Amino acid sequence: MIFICVVQYLLYGPFLAKFIHSMYWKESMEDIWCLHILVLCSLRGLVHQLWSTFSNMLYLNSTRRVSYEGIDYDQIDNEWDWDNFLILQAVVGSFVYLNFPSLANLPVWDVRGLISCLILHIGISEPLFYWMHRLLHSSYLFPLYHWHHHESKITHPFTAGHGTFLEHLLLCVVIGIPTLGTAFIGYGSISVMYSYILAFDFLRCMGHSNVEIIPHSLYQRVPLLRYVIYCPTYHSLHHQEMKTNFCLFMPLYDMLGNTLNTASWSLHKEISSRTSTDERAPDFVFLAHIVDIMSSMHAPLLFRSFSSVPFSTRLFLLPMWPFAFVVVLTMWLKSKTFLFSFYNIRGRLNQTWIVPRAGFQYFLPFAAEGINKLIEEAILRADRIGVKVISLAALNKARKTFKVKDWDINESLNGGGTLFVNKHPNLRVRVVHGNTLTAAVILNEIPRDVNEVFLTGATSKLGRAIALYLARRRVRVLMLTKSTERFMKIQREATVECQKYLVQVTNCKEAKQCKTWIIGKWSTPREQSWAPSGTHFYQFVVPPIIPFRRDCTYGKLAAMRLPKDVTGLGTCEYTMGRGIVHACHAGGLVHLLEGWTHHEVGAIDVDQIDVVWEAALKHGLKPLYNSS
Repeated sequence: MIFICVVQYLLYGPFLAKFIHSMYWKESMEDIWCLHILVLCSLRGLVHQLWSTFSNMLYLNSTRRVSYEGIDYDQIDNEWDWDNFLILQAVVGSFVYLNFPSLANLPVWDVRGLISCLILHIGISEPLFYWMHRLLHSSYLFPLYHWHHHESKITHPFTAGHGTFLEHLLLCVVIGIPTLGTAFIGYGSISVMYSYILAFDFLRCMGHSNVEIIPHSLYQRVPLLRYVIYCPTYHSLHHQEMKTNFCLFMPLYDMLGNTLNTASWSLHKEISSRTSTDERAPDFVFLAHIVDIMSSMHAPLLFRSFSSVPFSTRLFLLPMWPFAFVVVLTMWLKSKTFLFSFYNIRGRLNQTWIVPRAGFQYFLPFAAEGINKLIEEAILRADRIGVKVISLAALNKARKTFKVKDWDINESLNGGGTLFVNKHPNLRVRVVHGNTLTAAVILNEIPRDVNEVFLTGATSKLGRAIALYLARRRVRVLMLTKSTERFMKIQREATVECQKYLVQVTNCKEAKQCKTWIIGKWSTPREQSWAPSGTHFYQFVVPPIIPFRRDCTYGKLAAMRLPKDVTGLGTCEYTMGRGIVHACHAGGLVHLLEGWTHHEVGAIDVDQIDVVWEAALKHGLKPLYNSS
């Protein structure tokens, strides 16, 4: 789909080629109109993209959203090629220029043209669009030509460009009357062409933004203004009910046509007057973080379509890497945890909040205090607004492992959330690290006939739980650690008859006969080279290891598929597929759905692994892989 989306832009190639040919091989710039079409299409695309960015800045506009429902994958797919209308209108524009060559010689500015264009818009384009729109809603034309646009129940700036071929041809007429009409009466100018078309797109995007930006006080001070310019609330009502509010930009014509929704102004007042105290508190929060600079651009506020598919590095991201790096560093200087995305399940609102720190910052010793402060502030905020469960993602609760000479050194960031629970014993929000379900997912992926595994990150919270559980299953666990003290401490937790299944190893060479590797810390190409051919690498390390071995297979991070009754989900969680979340996210969700009132922090209770796994399955979460 992304490949097709890129290929379609090759249709702009002839315009660029014709302009270059005119510039270098002709004496005059007679084909300058090709450049104007290219520039105008680029600016129009930018207008839509900027509005999309604003619409998806949930941390800025969540209180002013007209509809609290989220946009799901189906709507994103339907609107994937929202900008095809720009190509169509570029082709139509080229035919107009070729038939009326004088349009290529318009002056830069003519104030009379601006007035004429406005008169033609109000007097012809507005009523023409109104009546065409009403006809498109007739029982005969709607299912043929207009249903496509109304597939989108939750409006978005890209919804403005989502329509049938006929609709876009009709819009060409609506746009052409003021712009070409002004030129034909002798008052046309390049400025009028640009300003009218860009203002047209700006207002269309605003009406479809699903974010109310026009204050009610403005309509109160200037009552007539509500009939001159519509607002996002006004047009969203049209998408919800489809029998009223047909106007292009001016509700005046709905009033004259007796199709103005009487609830428009009261609803606008209610939405535009909301404050943060009026906003619904989420039931569950997944507290995530930025993994790396490149994946920081995998966000709906930047590229909605791209964020709806699993993250992978793509060429179009490379030129933007320096900018993204500067933004991440800027957030380091001054930023707070912010709302990133949301979805609903069984009447519960679930949100993802982002700690504005990238993965590399978690491994800087001097940054730990600042990161913990951000996490603590997020937990206290969640507690204050009434969140029931907050789940900590990956590095927000992880035990960092790094090397000093030949020794593995472990340093806990916050003890898997223990720091916050101990510091604030009266928390109403339940703090969950989700590692119990993460361990359960990994363990249930390992085939039952496996009798030996090699485990790195063996003394971490997850490594310990996995080792102890597998020992109960009579699986021999080669635990990679240089610390005999930590190994012995874990081994003593096992029953006497199971202790023999836990074996300390100090390097990867000792696992050269083992074909099941569980990776809990970063593994270099040299370390991976000791694995025999046919080895499968399970992993719970963030970020995932690079698959260097072509003769081996690599599992993804522990994850589960969300239940089918999830609604409003339109983003992918890092490299996870659609509708799939990391196991620590799923673990917090299970905690919520089960109604458990305890915190899940610190060391994993091995006895609870099967309990949490069964609870996840009971509530409709599904494993991605079945053990054999």
